[in-house]
Amino acid sequence: MPAPRHLYIVTGASRGLGLAMASQLLQRGHHLLCVSRHTQPDLDTAARHTGAVLEQWSADLADASGTAERLRAWLYDVSRGPFASATLINNAGSIPALVPLRDSAPSDLAHALRVGLEAPMQLCAAFLGATRDWQVPRKVLNVSSGLGRRAMASQAGYCAAKAGMDHFTRCMALDEARLPQGAKVCSLAPGVIDTDMQTQLRHAQAAQFPDQDRFARLHTDGQLSSPHDAARQVLTYLARPDYGAQPVADVRD
Repeated sequence: MPAPRHLYIVTGASRGLGLAMASQLLQRGHHLLCVSRHTQPDLDTAARHTGAVLEQWSADLADASGTAERLRAWLYDVSRGPFASATLINNAGSIPALVPLRDSAPSDLAHALRVGLEAPMQLCAAFLGATRDWQVPRKVLNVSSGLGRRAMASQAGYCAAKAGMDHFTRCMALDEARLPQGAKVCSLAPGVIDTDMQTQLRHAQAAQFPDQDRFARLHTDGQLSSPHDAARQVLTYLARPDYGAQPVADVRD
């Protein structure tokens, strides 16, 4: 009889940190559901090579209610499977224009908050509700940012989304602690990673974004983690026996 698989659901898995985490999970032979704007052929290739089970959904998380309902129904269906654990990783995010709030477009702000805050809340609700009676360990990892804990000029939308993510994770932790087999949850800052977001930050207009030079120097001085290394750190943190003891944490702690 084959060993039971671990189930992972990862959003924003088509590039950057999300793609690196998904690739590493597939290398370990886990059962993986990826939710991104676009599917990633490299993940299909990795799954074929490792024998892991992979399903990819193409979804716009700026309008996540339908995806959350689909996830809830999917989890009710797959709950018959022999999973050893179930984990939701909310990684998808969106950085709005690098301008002061007074110059921000309402649609740009709405998109950042929907992808970065509303979608994770809806997906957490679907995941926790559908798996409430599962007799296996369950975890939620919300990929947050130091900018949820430290303000930055010209990034009100992104900072607000990450601060909201931190705080609703604290609320989830209180909710789950009241259950006999509640999920372990954490909003985790993954460090400074060389992703598309960092490219946007260091190439922004300095007149609009006062921290532009600092981010350019992080890249020049080699202080950015690669997506591969950051993914390894995040997944190592997720596997810690004390995972969830702190509902808001930093991978560097």
